[in-house]
Amino acid sequence: MFELMENAGLERLHLACDPETGLRAIVAIHSTVRGPAIGGCRFITYKSENDAVIDASRLARGMSYKAALAGLPHGGAKAVIIKPEHNFDRVALMKSFGRFVEDLGGRYITAMDSGTQTSDMDAISQTCQWVTCTSQSGDPSPMTALGVFEGIKAAIRYRTGNDSLKGIHVALQGLGHVGYAVAKMLYASGAHLTVSDIDQGKLLKAVNELGAKAVAADKIYSVSADVFCPCGLGAIINDHTINELNCDIVAGSANNQLEREEHGELLRRRHIMYAPDYLINAGGLIFVAMQHAGQNDAAIKAKVRQIGTSLYQLFQQADQEDRCTHRIANERAEGIIARASLHPAA
Repeated sequence: MFELMENAGLERLHLACDPETGLRAIVAIHSTVRGPAIGGCRFITYKSENDAVIDASRLARGMSYKAALAGLPHGGAKAVIIKPEHNFDRVALMKSFGRFVEDLGGRYITAMDSGTQTSDMDAISQTCQWVTCTSQSGDPSPMTALGVFEGIKAAIRYRTGNDSLKGIHVALQGLGHVGYAVAKMLYASGAHLTVSDIDQGKLLKAVNELGAKAVAADKIYSVSADVFCPCGLGAIINDHTINELNCDIVAGSANNQLEREEHGELLRRRHIMYAPDYLINAGGLIFVAMQHAGQNDAAIKAKVRQIGTSLYQLFQQADQEDRCTHRIANERAEGIIARASLHPAA
């Protein structure tokens, strides 16, 4: 366990078990040197408890990098609630999780993620003050989607010199809350879409509403497209998929897209431009952090739109230095966190 923490660079790893509600939860805190750690809470099924711990630990570091590169006064964390196999009272379970987070004394602020929704955050808020994405504060998914859209525009502009997305072909993987919102914005901008999802209903909706072409889940990687936009789960750039890619750009909302760091090197060798996930998908974190701090919608949207500018500058630096975008972004984030560690937040 301690080796896992060291490898992930975690400050703290908290576990909670409540047999009465069925709660089995993990909070992985990567850093608090820039302020309270913030990150979503996943509520999904895992093959093992170890898989859940690894998932939370890997994602926590990405949240710290997101916060640092976005200039937010926060560190990163991730929570996981292992979905019970037996019948359970969802509200009671979320309230129990809220007590767990409250006991952390403000080191961690929780929010929506895969498998959780605003009603869950409402239940958590009954026992915890360190929560956002409630019914009152709203869903971060639209801002995540806006950041991805701005990032795709920046990537196309850098590669082609053209601000327009008209006629651009995007192969989009995953039509969840974020993925479908990205697809809608791309369609409205004149892009052509090829999409995949395990949910046939979502595929049919994209075909009917957005004129998309649907392909099987294992065929999306090899679609000839300008952009591959992964909006599902992570580790999808891996030994099995990387040689199938038939695109110029990888830019999407999924977390931890690179299964291993060297996969980013392989993308560059193939002249595929990669938008680091924790930069392009930071819109949701920007929303929850700024909303929690009482900022208005206009300020939040303006901050999210800056993602495109940040990515464009990153692409320039990567070409100037002949280096991978994710290596440069890692170094930037780690440098920001390291400098903050000299003067930690109170």
